[in-house]
Amino acid sequence: MTDSSMNSNLLINSGGYSAQVDVQASAPRTQIRRLIWKIAFATLLLMAIGSATRVMNAGLACPDWPLCYGTLFPAQQMNLQVFLEWFHRLDAALIGVSTLLLVGLSVWHRRVLPSWTVWMALAALGLILVQGLLGGLTVTQLLRFDIVTAHLGTALLFFTTLLVMGMLLLPYSGTGTVGRLPWVSLSAAILVYLQSLSGGLVGSRWALHQCLWGSQLCSVMNTHLLGVIPASLATLTVVGLAWRTPALQLLLRRLANLAGGLLLLQVLLGVATFRLHLQVEMLTVMHQMIGATLLGTLVCFTVIGLRDRAVALRLESAA
Repeated sequence: MTDSSMNSNLLINSGGYSAQVDVQASAPRTQIRRLIWKIAFATLLLMAIGSATRVMNAGLACPDWPLCYGTLFPAQQMNLQVFLEWFHRLDAALIGVSTLLLVGLSVWHRRVLPSWTVWMALAALGLILVQGLLGGLTVTQLLRFDIVTAHLGTALLFFTTLLVMGMLLLPYSGTGTVGRLPWVSLSAAILVYLQSLSGGLVGSRWALHQCLWGSQLCSVMNTHLLGVIPASLATLTVVGLAWRTPALQLLLRRLANLAGGLLLLQVLLGVATFRLHLQVEMLTVMHQMIGATLLGTLVCFTVIGLRDRAVALRLESAA
């Protein structure tokens, strides 16, 4: 065998080995990323059920915790309200088990995963433990409004943590044209998060009902209404700048379009909910869910935007 043929074989074998290593490294990333999306969807469903539980006055349908009427499945007491509260707890338990699995897989595959994966998985586990504690306090403290609001806020933090992990593990090839858009979308995400907390406070204190019929807690209601303005303007700024940015990566453009559509739908749902005085429960639930989805969309845009910005910085340093 000649030297040239030996070198060719070495290059071929080397390339094959490199490709095999890449495949072995990508498989755990794909597995964990898919698990993260499933947990994120279950969390969105959990928040929807939690919202339905509140608007249906089912928060204390199970008077004890963590069991419901002292059993895992209260068949004798089952009605719509009990089912909502029971299913809310069941979904939360499944999310907790899935998060433990996420931590286990992250530790097991830590050698082929980014170093931050284990730490973010542990942070998600910590948030779900806090969420479970707040869920118990919600029942034992008889739906105290500050605990209920903190319960929602922690759920949103857990949801966004999962989305950050999922978007960081997503294969991505940026164009390096995003500019300052990630910081604008981060600001919008923070404002939407605060607005979601404000909405949770309005709901947990029944501020709309008390303001309309008793002229009480109108400051809480008005704060939420005024908060629509900065959150909406920040989101619209993201959409506008995305359209004006040349050669913007397609995923970022789609996320910006989605954020714009969700904002429009959220405003319409908010107006309908206000006009109908919270009498249509499904509108209230959808209003909260669209808000959570808008927050998640802005978080995803921010993470991908920062990855795109990193591409631009590498190109500048190389030049």
